[in-house]
Amino acid sequence: MSQVLRLRPLLTATHRYDKSLSTRGRGQGQIIEAPILAYLIETTNGRILYDVGCDYAKIADPLARARHYDPQSFAFGPPEMQEEQRLPHHLARLGLVPADVDVVFVGHLHFDHAGGLCDVCGTEVHVQHDEMEAAKTGADAAYFADDFSGAYPWKIQHGEYDLLPGVRAVASPGHTAGHMSLWIELPKGPPVILCGDAADLSENIEQEIAPGLCWQERDDLALASIRKLKKLAREEQAQLWPNHDIQFFRTLRQFPEFHE
Repeated sequence: MSQVLRLRPLLTATHRYDKSLSTRGRGQGQIIEAPILAYLIETTNGRILYDVGCDYAKIADPLARARHYDPQSFAFGPPEMQEEQRLPHHLARLGLVPADVDVVFVGHLHFDHAGGLCDVCGTEVHVQHDEMEAAKTGADAAYFADDFSGAYPWKIQHGEYDLLPGVRAVASPGHTAGHMSLWIELPKGPPVILCGDAADLSENIEQEIAPGLCWQERDDLALASIRKLKKLAREEQAQLWPNHDIQFFRTLRQFPEFHE
């Protein structure tokens, strides 16, 4: 029986960039606005965050912004993020503090998914071994080494597993080497699969288009992961939630409302 009580999407920032970064081989020249999300999963056995957004200091401080968002690597600049979008402010609106989060599950270690770890220091952080090893190579500019080099209480994982009844880590590599999606069995509505960056947009799912950025150009892995998630959703009558689709995000219940 699922221990999940409710699921809240948290808007931590937005980013404007060329659509081809989300849809491989298409969308060049079309600028889209993408939400950068975290998800708070409340259960009978504690609270889980799926992803943590960006490090606000790297955006707000001009020197840090210039250092991390080099125009040669980030042609579209840094995300737009306000102080009040940081995770501690979201949690405070619920009467919580970062210490009330029991587990952070990082789908992958790119800057817009792992940067906010500095705002939830002390919380156990789950990440895949293959993801950590790939991030350490420095081969991908979207990994900021200081986002994940701190003395966090890491719990390095290998493959799929249940975090607790009703929350399961699902392997979905391709965008990155150790990318993970998250299956969530809600108490009332249909199950939800948080695709993470296995599917930025609904288009990635519906038309089976790989993300624009794939680890070592392995778009075959990315497509296999999309098909795997679609098959799982069909079998379990689950909803697939793309991760950077502003139109889809607007159909969700907006914070502090929740899905259950």
